[in-house]
Amino acid sequence: MGGAEDDGTHVELKDYWLAVRHRWRVVVASVAVAVAVAAALTWQATPQYASTASIFVSTSPSDAADAYTGNLFATQRVSSYAELVGKRKLAERVADNLGGGIDPAELQSQVSTSVNPDTVILEITATDPDPVQAREIAQAYAQALSDEVAVLETPQGKNDALVQASIVDNAQVTDTPVSPRPVRNLGLALVLGLLVGLGLAVLRELLDTTLKSTEDVAAVTPAPILGRINADSTAVRRPPAEVLASATPWSESFRVLRTNMQYVEVDHDQKVFVVTSALPAEGKSTTAVNLAVTLAQANQRVALIECDLRRPLIAERLGLDAGVGTTSVLIGKVHLRDALQKYADTDLWVLASGPIPPNPSELLQSNAMEKLIGELRDDFDIVILDAPPLLPVTDAALLAARADGALIVIRHGKTTKDQLTHAIERVEAVDAKVVGVVVNLAPARKAGRSYGYGYGYGYYAYGYPSRPASDGSGKPARDGRRRGRRKPRS
Repeated sequence: MGGAEDDGTHVELKDYWLAVRHRWRVVVASVAVAVAVAAALTWQATPQYASTASIFVSTSPSDAADAYTGNLFATQRVSSYAELVGKRKLAERVADNLGGGIDPAELQSQVSTSVNPDTVILEITATDPDPVQAREIAQAYAQALSDEVAVLETPQGKNDALVQASIVDNAQVTDTPVSPRPVRNLGLALVLGLLVGLGLAVLRELLDTTLKSTEDVAAVTPAPILGRINADSTAVRRPPAEVLASATPWSESFRVLRTNMQYVEVDHDQKVFVVTSALPAEGKSTTAVNLAVTLAQANQRVALIECDLRRPLIAERLGLDAGVGTTSVLIGKVHLRDALQKYADTDLWVLASGPIPPNPSELLQSNAMEKLIGELRDDFDIVILDAPPLLPVTDAALLAARADGALIVIRHGKTTKDQLTHAIERVEAVDAKVVGVVVNLAPARKAGRSYGYGYGYGYYAYGYPSRPASDGSGKPARDGRRRGRRKPRS
């Protein structure tokens, strides 16, 4: 039982550490804000100087017994004299002694007292922006208190006071301000900012349900993560055939995805996959385009089909004609081999969207679409169907039921666990399956670290002009006789 409890504590502490490490910017920002505020307040604060005068309270005993009794009496009196310092009557007397230029209420706020425990010593401390003025106030208060004690402790009809308050240490001028204290203020701000930052980091992590790690995805689906696309803000602005032929983290991440795709549906020679996402702006069209180009660069015969008939993007990105395409073939206006367009110097054939129809769902669920997928399966090694997002419409799920499965693209730090869960439920509701997950738009992975992914590009991009692409290393070419026999007419 003890071991189980230890394991639970270890996991909990590890989770907190991962939360802080992931949200380190929040911690740094909190510390920076706290230190900056403390520095600004310290810099704007007026320096205050302090001066202290000490008073010794005593009695006049006649013998040892009286001395002991008098000492106890004086000790009890010291606290009462400390209270007198804060009274307005004494402040008015001090103000008069200083020339009457200071308000008694202001004097009361500038003076404080302290009594050393078990002693008869009373200290009066005055603070002021002027060190000389601070000394004058402290000394004037000490003298005024001494006089006031003499008056109060002299019995009526007597000339000698029973208790004396003697000044034993005069107030002095000091050159070192007592406030502000930069080191103390900044130190406290640092600690406070760190505590607040850690609290915010843990709280945000607990409330954050977005997918950011392998464990997050595994908690939602057993489907493997087939790809993590490295971030490259410039790659989306270059033609896919050009950028994917070069040796960059961006192109390598798609080569890794291409390699992993070989292990999906290994019993099928011709494969059809739907590329989709939970919501728009998660990078599914860019993933479909670059995956298709990468597969074609490995001497595979690939068809890329635009099935997002609501917001088609493929033709624009590849610099192809979108006027004839999927809708044209589905309504029987154009034959498939006449609608396909070859991209660059690869064996990639693209079927653009064609005219945007008023009833996209009906077209994609039609028998004509099922026939089209069958023809594509017979003619190509791999068919990539770029489908609409799963949650807004059901098109992608219906297409996945006619394909070998769906490849779901998620966006690092944006797609939530609930969104991915509901997206997978849409696919499984039509007896289709999710063959894998591709993680998109995440920071580059650091060595020795599994928290996070390396990949990235946007859902929206510019159109790509056609350029020849060199052959990329990857899966060996398939039987050339089959490709030669089924090559469509361009």
